[in-house]
Amino acid sequence: MSARRTPRGRLVAALLVAGLTASMLVGCAAVGDERPLVVVTTNILGDVVEELVGGEAEVLTLMKPNADPHSFEISAQEAARLRSADLIVSNGLGLEEGLQQHLDAAAADGVAAFVAGDVIDVLAYRDGDAAGTPDSHFWTDPARMRDVVDALEPVLSDLDGVASPEVTARSAEYRSAIDELDAEMTRAFAAIPAERRALVTNHHVFGYLADRFDFEVVGAVIPGGTTLAAPSASDLADLVTAVERTGVPAIFAESSSPDRLVRALAEEADVHVDVVELFTESLTDPEGGAPDYLTMMRVNTERISTGLSR
Repeated sequence: MSARRTPRGRLVAALLVAGLTASMLVGCAAVGDERPLVVVTTNILGDVVEELVGGEAEVLTLMKPNADPHSFEISAQEAARLRSADLIVSNGLGLEEGLQQHLDAAAADGVAAFVAGDVIDVLAYRDGDAAGTPDSHFWTDPARMRDVVDALEPVLSDLDGVASPEVTARSAEYRSAIDELDAEMTRAFAAIPAERRALVTNHHVFGYLADRFDFEVVGAVIPGGTTLAAPSASDLADLVTAVERTGVPAIFAESSSPDRLVRALAEEADVHVDVVELFTESLTDPEGGAPDYLTMMRVNTERISTGLSR
């Protein structure tokens, strides 16, 4: 005859099952935790890091799709993981303004860091309040992104627990993809008439692209390196003059910030100017049109080429 379980017995059995389940879950988590943790600040760099490291490391990207890199915030849990990471990959050059205190805290804790801005040929802003300070938007030049890949590969390969041949192979493949992108951009921009090779945007974000592909940056609605600044009446008046002088057929609004000011400028200039949306400082979710760096650059290239060739 089977023994009947008392309420106390059922409770003990339940606790045993719960304990066993918890231990199994901890065991599973421990297996996952054996991979090194790489925390990346921006989603553009997060995409690149994932392409290079594959499944060899856990990659945590702090910046969500469609966010503004100058002002996005992180949770307390993400801040804690940042300080316990095996490697932090950041853009640098003043881009992650809202995140700097957390990066400083992690550095004080001795967390290893890779700063993309430290491994490229840096340009300075030429106009506005930020004139003379480093321009953080290097990724608009694929050749500079290739420099980042070249410098990042050995850092990722040296992480404990990473199979370096896998990172080497993936990095070589991604370099080829960047080189192909670079060639496509060169061909597309070469077809734009010389008198149309001028850019007006929400704020200064295309300095590197202009330097590499021979564009003139006419101006920006927000004449500084950050979307946190605001344009003055004289800034708008100067841009109206520039638009009228150059006769640009299109001005460009970033997907991560409102284009109300750009549209107001187009109306005030009293000329027909198309307002074209670009993906400049953030990737999108998979349905948003720019889910990865290479796609973002190709979409922007097509839109700039079409907008300035009309």
